[in-house]
Amino acid sequence: MAIDYQLPTVLEDEQASLCARFEEAALSAGLAITLDDATRRVFAISPFLAEFAIRRPQDFVSLQQNSAASTPEDYSARVEQTLALCSDTAAAKRALRTLRQAVMAQIAWRDIHLAVPLTDTITALSDFADCILQKALAWLQHQLTPRFGQPKDDAGEPLELLILAMGKLGGQELNFSSDIDLIFIYGQNGLTQGGRRELEHQEYFDRLGRELISLLNETTAEGFVFRVDMRLRPFGDSGPLSCSLDALEHYYAVHGRDWERYALIKARAVTGDPRTRQRLEQLVRPFVYRRYLDFGALEALREMKAVINTEATSDALHEDVKRGRGGIREVEFTGQLFQLMRGGREPDLRQPSLLAILAVCVDRGYLEAPEVETLLAGYTFLRTVEHRLQQVRDQQTHRLPQELRDRARLAYAMALPSWSAFTAVLNRHRSQVNAVFSRLLEAPAVSRNSEDRLDSAARSLWLEHGDESTLAQRAMALGHPLSEAQLDFLQQLRAQRFLERLSRQGRERLDRLMPLLIRTLLLEALPDQCLRHLLKLLQAIARRSVYVSFLADNPDALQRLLALFAISPWIADQIIAHPLLLDELLDSRALFAPPDAVRLRSLIAQQVRPEDGLEQTMEGIRVFRNQQVLRVAASDVMGRLPVAEVSNQLSFIAETCIESALGAAWHELTQRFGAPMHNAHGRLEAAAFGVVAYGKLGGLELGYGSDLDLVFVHDSGGSSRHTAGPKEIENDVFFARLAQRFTHILNTTTSAGVAYEVDTRLRPSGNSGLPVSQIDSFATYLADEAWTWELQALVRARPVAGDAGLRERFAAIRSNALVRPRDALELKTAVAEMRARMVAETDRSTAQAFDLKRGVGGMTDIEFMVQYAVLRWAAEHPALVSWTDNLRLLETIADLELLPATACRQLRDAYFAYRADIHQSALQQVDGLVDQKRFLNHRRQVSAVWQDLFE
Repeated sequence: MAIDYQLPTVLEDEQASLCARFEEAALSAGLAITLDDATRRVFAISPFLAEFAIRRPQDFVSLQQNSAASTPEDYSARVEQTLALCSDTAAAKRALRTLRQAVMAQIAWRDIHLAVPLTDTITALSDFADCILQKALAWLQHQLTPRFGQPKDDAGEPLELLILAMGKLGGQELNFSSDIDLIFIYGQNGLTQGGRRELEHQEYFDRLGRELISLLNETTAEGFVFRVDMRLRPFGDSGPLSCSLDALEHYYAVHGRDWERYALIKARAVTGDPRTRQRLEQLVRPFVYRRYLDFGALEALREMKAVINTEATSDALHEDVKRGRGGIREVEFTGQLFQLMRGGREPDLRQPSLLAILAVCVDRGYLEAPEVETLLAGYTFLRTVEHRLQQVRDQQTHRLPQELRDRARLAYAMALPSWSAFTAVLNRHRSQVNAVFSRLLEAPAVSRNSEDRLDSAARSLWLEHGDESTLAQRAMALGHPLSEAQLDFLQQLRAQRFLERLSRQGRERLDRLMPLLIRTLLLEALPDQCLRHLLKLLQAIARRSVYVSFLADNPDALQRLLALFAISPWIADQIIAHPLLLDELLDSRALFAPPDAVRLRSLIAQQVRPEDGLEQTMEGIRVFRNQQVLRVAASDVMGRLPVAEVSNQLSFIAETCIESALGAAWHELTQRFGAPMHNAHGRLEAAAFGVVAYGKLGGLELGYGSDLDLVFVHDSGGSSRHTAGPKEIENDVFFARLAQRFTHILNTTTSAGVAYEVDTRLRPSGNSGLPVSQIDSFATYLADEAWTWELQALVRARPVAGDAGLRERFAAIRSNALVRPRDALELKTAVAEMRARMVAETDRSTAQAFDLKRGVGGMTDIEFMVQYAVLRWAAEHPALVSWTDNLRLLETIADLELLPATACRQLRDAYFAYRADIHQSALQQVDGLVDQKRFLNHRRQVSAVWQDLFE
């Protein structure tokens, strides 16, 4: 940053002395140099850099003349060349310290003189540390090999020491004079091979680790390279220096603590063989990132904040820009909170870089853009202050100076005219950072002064002992009598057998939640069904009390929960079965604004990755589906989505899940067998696969809990039809297994339920046909063998996943099949006979109840009339095959005047009304039978159109 202010008087003598010493040293080295004002300013700000220039004037002049940023490749080459000239450890120590002084001087010069962005400085420091660790480790291992040989795994592959960088280095955000926090890990136990003496792997890697620490950490006449801190390893200073993966897994499973989860957020492997790295990631991820939303992380951070606040009141921490109130640590904690809470479900939050995490939080709406701007401005200012403090004497410090001279230096370095001006800017940043941090962690207030009496009474009703009669009398005395259902609800939660199941923490959290609920009971007459479902939910989540804590801390979410439970038993059952859906209640903006198709694809790509493994993929698809369907249902019951949009949204969600499941199945099978190839056009090329939706999904009319009617096609033909992988199989076998694996991914029951039930009976020849149809054979079947009812089903068929070219081919085949001329009388007879058969076999209507779907004058009559119209007139009007949904087809039929506009409007209005009721029936968990008196006018109009068309 530019410094426009004059040098403070208190720094003049020191600056003059440093400049004079440098000029004398330069003269002695044969350099005729006159210092410019910019360099004088740098010497005043960083005596460390001035002393380097005095000791090594030629290097300093070179640094000035070539101040371009060094790349990781540059650092790697310099470290490697330095160590290549060293024959023993003593020489390596001297050489590395000499190199370190030069690199740190270069970084400081660019930071102070060129005012490069903070990210450039912390990245350069981290890159240099990475290269030092990598090359020093390789050099030391080379030194040990003649004596002890190499450690190898069971397959005979060499094992490397995995250095896990933690803290600032792990996040690639190292500061100027920082410790580096490390953990040493190796793949497996065994004996070294090929040396003069065998060592247990544990002993070998401990020895290697000690050598590395000594090489870097020891302070000699030339200084040090990096201070190494190993206290974050299992059992800290009392534990072994290195740890096998098996021992590490056991430690985190049995002894792992919350602070270690926080620490591992920034963990990053700097060295290590690929197998050990991969196993470590698989081991650490479930410990750090919970599969459910971890609201306990919020409470743990809140408790940590209370400790921080107590510490921050001390004079020592008030002067600390890292740990003090509004300091660097609060910015870091803000990002880590969202990582711990949501990282298990959102891979983009599993990054060690704080700056990257804050960007993700804005993108997801977890933090507002102005909040992140405040945090970034504060973080940049505070980290720059931290660097300026450390660049004075190359010392690790975060404390503001007490001496007048150093205070003047810091203000001058930060381009501010005085210490008071500096502290004003500092305090503003700290205050703003603390405000964001505190808002994030504080539990929302639930009462106003005028309601304190009722809040106190509600707390007493929960905490004081007494039977149901006593509880009723106390509520009556408050002027808010409780119903029998409300009293029973409270007594079941107060029952000793229930409370005894809870941990101490769980009971404390329940004691925070229940007064809020009791207060609601006193003021509102919640329906009995709401109370029954609420009781089930609390009994289900009581032992996973993070959810109880979530409801206690978020009264708005609690009110949304009660509203949804009161309206929809289906929503209630979904949340009871999958409590992680409670998170969706946190933000009403997201809850009542289901994402569009493009956004859905982006969201599932962030949550579900095939490389994470089949089990996690299946779970991820179900969690995604449950989340998104809940958003649609909540918007539906609250009247915020029109009927057509509900079906569209449910269809988009299903398509997104289908694409993800197909991607996972394809990934798994091609990993084993390679891609299916064929020689169909005179050259070897990849064979394609596609998924076609029929029925409700094909017509974009999916409902809650609808099955998916799917057909699978492929284009494998010609010769050489087999996979091109390590284990070769025929393409027909590959595609059959692909369809089977895809179906398994969607309809297998897991802890998150079933994604979708898949029905494949609409494929050619039904259950007796092949599971996957060759596309040309499919076309022939439609032309020569398909029944009328299969052509009716084809009206609503559309490709939804798979190869784009194959999807286009299917669309063309569908169009050709539908536009063929047909005998009108034969078609009419076939459609009418099929409908009559369906009425006889499936209509559940009675004298009292009408079957909305299958009854005469119901939805199926409308669907059959639309299908008949397409098959009857598509040869003359190809526009009829452009759509697959009934509503747009009815509009097209009306526009073409194939049926009277009045009739089409009546069918459309009836279809809308029926679909709306069926959606609500699903949400109310009723079976789609309505009173015979309902929809009489619609039913009569639909039947009249049917008679005109068919009779």
